[in-house]
Amino acid sequence: MFGNSAENRNTAPKPGDRVSSQAVEDTFRDCFDFVKRTIRVGGGGAEVTLCFLDSLVNGEAVASTVIRPLTDSLRFTGTAAAGEIAGKMVSGVTYTATVKRRDSLRDTVTDLLNGYCAVILDAEGAAVTFEVKSTDARAVEAPKEEKVIKGSKEAFTEVLKTNVTLVRRRLRDPMLKAKTVTVGDRSATAVAIVYIQGFTKPEMVAEAEKRLSAIRSDGVITAAAIEENIADQPISPFPQLIYTERADKFCLNLLEGRVGIIADGLPLGYLAPGTFSQFFKVPEDAANHFMIASVLTFLRYAAMVITLILPAFYVAVAIYHHEMLPAKLMESVIEAKKSVPFPTAAEVTLMLIAFELLQEAGLRLPNPVGDVVSIIGALVVGQAAVEARVVSPIVVIIIAVAGISGSAMPSQDMASALRISRFVLVILSIVGGLFGIVMGVVMLVWHLSTLETFGVPYMTPFAGGDRKKTSRALVRKPLNT
Repeated sequence: MFGNSAENRNTAPKPGDRVSSQAVEDTFRDCFDFVKRTIRVGGGGAEVTLCFLDSLVNGEAVASTVIRPLTDSLRFTGTAAAGEIAGKMVSGVTYTATVKRRDSLRDTVTDLLNGYCAVILDAEGAAVTFEVKSTDARAVEAPKEEKVIKGSKEAFTEVLKTNVTLVRRRLRDPMLKAKTVTVGDRSATAVAIVYIQGFTKPEMVAEAEKRLSAIRSDGVITAAAIEENIADQPISPFPQLIYTERADKFCLNLLEGRVGIIADGLPLGYLAPGTFSQFFKVPEDAANHFMIASVLTFLRYAAMVITLILPAFYVAVAIYHHEMLPAKLMESVIEAKKSVPFPTAAEVTLMLIAFELLQEAGLRLPNPVGDVVSIIGALVVGQAAVEARVVSPIVVIIIAVAGISGSAMPSQDMASALRISRFVLVILSIVGGLFGIVMGVVMLVWHLSTLETFGVPYMTPFAGGDRKKTSRALVRKPLNT
């Protein structure tokens, strides 16, 4: 936004640039962590240049697995030509497991940025790179955002190889494939496409690779850089990709034929296609008794209806349709509204906004402070508002029930989309009462029915007409049937 990106791109290495120690040094000029030193092969033979970025490599590994073998005179006896030196390094003179010969400056620089050290032979115009990545990374921990009741306590980290390892530990199948695509002109982020050959449709894998390769961005640092670029309709607030930080949930979805996407630097995995019913499932459904899992699934769908409809329904009844309420309940509502200075529409709207502010404050503040703010806001401020007769008790109850129902959603992305839809339905109920709500629900169902995710209708299996598949989305059958 503030830099001269065109000028920066002109100084970046091009695919055809020749490898030289000076060119590598010029590329990393003004980088304090760039290290360059000259080494005599075999202790007194030809000179080569060793380069690496100290912040990305393990210094002990560089010394023991690269420098020590290179300076051993017995390993390079009679070797003088640069081509012979490069050949010996590639054939196994050093101790590193991953060795690559690079003939272009761009490939050499890419390896350096990925935790390799490079031995540059200026006379040959080539380099040999060795993987000596630093192992400093966050350890595998329990999931923090997705609570685990009966399941694995291992969550994804920011390291791509670690995440793929967590998947392979659970799916020891040679048909488990992991392709990599490099995304981001500046970040050069490695993104793995994970799938089980024979379970996942080949065209779905090809589509995922095509969409990732088509991303045009300087950097893939946040989840939105991937999410919004590969979703079918990014304008829609409803999620079209399943994301999870749980390795067991990721593997369960791979076994259902989905394609997984794991990006280096992001402690989560994406799964496609993400249909509507999948956002109401949790891994514990497969771990619990089938009757308990089925009842809880129905409860989540009921919570969706409550959080979406209840505030709008109350506004419509209180403003337009008084006859729908029982006489005693209507008397209670009227009695509570007598001393409140605001109309019902303003009252409900302001309470919904206040609830969203409290929820956002609880998320953004540090955990101890956020919990305190949520409790004070819900109890103290809410009670004080009722006692001060700013809002009526019935509105507080309605908003609280709708908020709690929204929190029952397993997917936070789906919960956020329902919150936006809830505001829209409240506005329509203010304008048209129950007719406005019905029109809003019809438009919502129409919108969901027109969505697709990786070529699969979003409302699958509800819109397919297959009763067996529809029942499977709502009821979990015993595993032995």
